[in-house]
Amino acid sequence: MNDIISLSERLERIATAMERLSPPPLPAPDFTAADAFLWEPRRIGLRPVASVSRVDLRLLKGIDRVRDILIENTERFAAGLPANNVLLWGARGMGKSSLVKAAHAAVNASADAPLKLVEIHREDVATLPDLMEIVRAATHRFLLFCDDLSFDTGDAAYKSLKAILDGGIDGRPDNAILYATSNRRHLMPREMVENEQSTAINPAEAVEEKVSLSDRFGLWLGFHTASQEDYLAMVRAYAAHLGFAIADDELVRAALEWAHTRGARSGRVAWQFTLDMAGRLGVRFAGE
Repeated sequence: MNDIISLSERLERIATAMERLSPPPLPAPDFTAADAFLWEPRRIGLRPVASVSRVDLRLLKGIDRVRDILIENTERFAAGLPANNVLLWGARGMGKSSLVKAAHAAVNASADAPLKLVEIHREDVATLPDLMEIVRAATHRFLLFCDDLSFDTGDAAYKSLKAILDGGIDGRPDNAILYATSNRRHLMPREMVENEQSTAINPAEAVEEKVSLSDRFGLWLGFHTASQEDYLAMVRAYAAHLGFAIADDELVRAALEWAHTRGARSGRVAWQFTLDMAGRLGVRFAGE
């Protein structure tokens, strides 16, 4: 009898110790606190973001076609109509993440019920099932956003994302959609895919396993390196927005020289030039 009591006490102590080691449950989110949130699964769950760092949609130049497609898809989703998950891929600095945030703001400006933007860090992709459970129980509609998404050799987190997109038993909640940006069309480095092809017993099946992740995004929107005309259009738009007192020929000369020193033309390079010019002209402003 004493042995049974002793065993029971030990089991109770073990259970108490395990409870102390377990992380506390995440607090219920207050979705009225903001229209944008940051997913922090190891700390507080969904953290409200009062002011989102974004560029006005009108300032994004040279991406008119993909802009219109993304806006239309987002508007359909906000209205409760069928819409696709979107992969925005391509050249660095061409406004992929800026477009997602700007599209969210533009659609919310006219939506009856605002979309909730939730940013997910790349390293937290494996916790997406936990986020989906929170989203599924909410009455709002959610635009889930993962910036600079990619996977390296040996990284199995992509399997969690595949299940979330459309492969799991639960499927994606009707009130959630996923937008992701990446420099890679298939979200994985070329050498990773080629290595799978060269070492696998069945090369075709090995490659299919890797590239099928990007196939689960219904829309692929490609971003390409800016032409000189588009680059200068970006610079002129920023300059007009900030009220630069400078002649156009001088602005163009300085902008082309800046792009030459950077070895690239993109929206990011145009914005960095604008920051430099604003400093030289003594223009004070709150960063976009």
